[in-house]
Amino acid sequence: MRTDATLQGSNNEEGQPELGRRGFLKLAVGGLGALTLMPALLEAAIRRDRYLLFYNPNTGESIRQVYWTPRDGYIREAIGEVSWGLRDHHNDQVKLFDTNVLDQLYALQVQISPGRPVHVISGYRSQSTNSMLREHSRRVARNSYHIQAMALDIRLPDGRVSDLYQAARSLGAGGVGYYPYSNFVHVDSGPVRYWS
Repeated sequence: MRTDATLQGSNNEEGQPELGRRGFLKLAVGGLGALTLMPALLEAAIRRDRYLLFYNPNTGESIRQVYWTPRDGYIREAIGEVSWGLRDHHNDQVKLFDTNVLDQLYALQVQISPGRPVHVISGYRSQSTNSMLREHSRRVARNSYHIQAMALDIRLPDGRVSDLYQAARSLGAGGVGYYPYSNFVHVDSGPVRYWS
């Protein structure tokens, strides 16, 4: 992990990252579609290490990182490494990612992309980058969850974006945006809502 970046995180009152096993179980069984995959998601939530496997085409970096274990819970150093991989590639600014959105990404990987990297098109965005992107596209939100390190724009290089969208909706967690013409899905850990 880069030490020249300030890492900030989303923690509860005890200073521990939010969600954990109970929250992940809620995520895993929250959506109706997830019920058909419940055994795999429950197994992943309770007994297995959670790892993320993604490729960032903006930086050319691949990340495979265990960020939660049944024994230790969330691993702050590992989340820092993941956050570096999801940094604002325009200026290398980093913010510690919200564990809820990381768990959403993990649940999607378990469902539709086991062992294959997901491409992360956009992770954290600094305020200056978000403002610059807003000048070029009205689809960029002024108060984007990307600014808070609570959102990811993702695609499957060898999969259909519609399948990814349906899988993300089936989790019943956070916001899910469908961008078929740009070939990506937005997921965030804000309120549950859907758009296209």
